Amino acid sequence: MTLRERHLRQKTCQHVDRLPWKANAPWAETLKRWRQEGLGEGNWEEILGVEPEFNCAPVNLGLSPWFEEKIIEDKGETQICQDSWGIIFEARKDGCSMPRWIEHPVKCRSDWERLRDERLNPDDPARFPEDWAEVAATMNADQDRVTMLGGFLYGVFGTPRSLLGTEEVLVTFFDDPDLMHEMMDYLTDFWIAIYEKVVRKLKVDVVHIWEDMAGKNGSLISPELIREFMLPNYIKVKQFVDKHDIPIFSGDSDGNLRELVPIFHEVGVNRYIPFEVVAGNDILEYRRRFPDLCINGGIDKRVLAIGREAWQSELNKVREMLKYPGYEPSLDHAVPPDVSWQNFYDFHMELKEVIYG
Repeated sequence: MTLRERHLRQKTCQHVDRLPWKANAPWAETLKRWRQEGLGEGNWEEILGVEPEFNCAPVNLGLSPWFEEKIIEDKGETQICQDSWGIIFEARKDGCSMPRWIEHPVKCRSDWERLRDERLNPDDPARFPEDWAEVAATMNADQDRVTMLGGFLYGVFGTPRSLLGTEEVLVTFFDDPDLMHEMMDYLTDFWIAIYEKVVRKLKVDVVHIWEDMAGKNGSLISPELIREFMLPNYIKVKQFVDKHDIPIFSGDSDGNLRELVPIFHEVGVNRYIPFEVVAGNDILEYRRRFPDLCINGGIDKRVLAIGREAWQSELNKVREMLKYPGYEPSLDHAVPPDVSWQNFYDFHMELKEVIYG
């Protein structure tokens, strides 16, 4: 069985000869700490023996052209910047905190229409590399990685939130529902138009939708709004997935998933990540309720900062999950800087023993 076959079978809740071996990446500040604690210039993935997982299709699903990335003002410890999405924010130079969002590119319908017409043309040839045919052939021949379309910042809710800002997108559902429908519907059709070009050359295994639309208390919008505004677009994506025999329709949100997973599972999402423990997600409960759902994550990253005794309960949880197919053992998010290199390494050696021992 090739590594790619293992990934495909694991992610579709089928039995495998052995699970692929993976580990979550560290924050930049975490990696800086590890290098000072003994990692040095070593490659943490090579030291842990992490196996490759995804080939992400090198196709631009966002703005074309992108906004200019620039520093607007240097304020000493922080700086005000504009990113490629046109978002203006203030952030620490050392990257040790979340940014303070200042301004988003869409403030009204005319801003959206201008952005749509000037930067969201699915037929823009610049969205594909010039040597696309050769790139696709190389990816098709890869027997280690599964090929994925989509990812970070590309979501039916997630992208409008990035364009409008969190508070504004929530208000717009009520102040201008027609605009929310238009944005979500257009973006979905826009992505599918690009997807259709991709699959002419590339065998795709995963379509991944990133949302980040929940907090500790559940979804940022009600199930009723999800069903009205989002589900018709998820159904469109599912139709594309089925049309092209793509086995994995993957969803992604931080926060408590108790409202999101059941709704999106209804329309064919068969893999979800990352099941944050601090938000109240219990992967054993999700396994009982959704035996055909591939579950990625669900290991509390916080225990790695405490030590071996603290993480035993998480390893016991993994032992239970491994009694059933369709679990991808991993932390519930990227590794924060309070986790030492030694603890990270020791935990993963114990996790490897649980998985393969």
